[in-house]
Amino acid sequence: MSAAARVDASLTPVEATSTPVAVDRAITALAAVLTVLLTAVAFWLSYEHLQEVAARHGMQEAVARSWAWPATVDLFIVIGELLILRASLAHRVDWWAIGLVTAGDGASIALNVAGVGQDADALNYVVAAVPPVAALLAFGALMRQVHAYLARRASTGVDAPSTPVDVRVDREPETPAAPVPPVLDPVPVAPAVPVAPVAGSTPVDPEPASVDAASTPVDLCAPVVYANRIDQLVRALYGTDFVQPSTARMTQAMTAAGLGASESTARTARGRVKAREPYLADLPATIAG
Repeated sequence: MSAAARVDASLTPVEATSTPVAVDRAITALAAVLTVLLTAVAFWLSYEHLQEVAARHGMQEAVARSWAWPATVDLFIVIGELLILRASLAHRVDWWAIGLVTAGDGASIALNVAGVGQDADALNYVVAAVPPVAALLAFGALMRQVHAYLARRASTGVDAPSTPVDVRVDREPETPAAPVPPVLDPVPVAPAVPVAPVAGSTPVDPEPASVDAASTPVDLCAPVVYANRIDQLVRALYGTDFVQPSTARMTQAMTAAGLGASESTARTARGRVKAREPYLADLPATIAG
């Protein structure tokens, strides 16, 4: 195979999905389901206790109103949580929604604890306070998972189908065949007439024209193109000081670029870059992995 038709092996598509990534997604999905379940259970326990508090304080005969009264507190939490989720999808912070959730959770905790009554055992206050506190913490954990998912989706494009990199092969241009001239009848040539040399002139032999050596074909390989933004960022770090970037440095650069700060995502991107360009693995590694 000629040098011009050589194909760089680093341009072949690399399988991006690995077992650690699949396990991470499964754990994240399971944690999200359990968080939603915990939020629902804690919300139901808090609502039930507030209904009992309302029934003991002026709404004994109005059962429907005693069940509707906790909604005046807990619906603030639901509305605030929905607004926070909407802000997360838009990659912004809604402080008004955060204030609604804070006020609703604070009022729910205070009313649940106050509804126990005076001179009660300390454990009774703890039991009353656990459901609203658990609902607040569970929602915070759920929002953390949502933020991490959105950051990972925006930076790595996991939903987009992976397309193999086009492999360009340089081939020698085909030279068109020269046209064959038609065969003509021979024409009689007149005999050469000798020419007498001119006196005083010295015959000079013309210098042969120099012929350039045949040019050597150059192997021009197409540059490696990374469609993934994190892969581009990690590949750029190799060219700054010609060492393999550490995990801390990659996550710091990802945070500065607004691409999240997941160490597993950084390590996976570094593995993809070294798989695409194996010679990068020969560079010296930093102290911190």
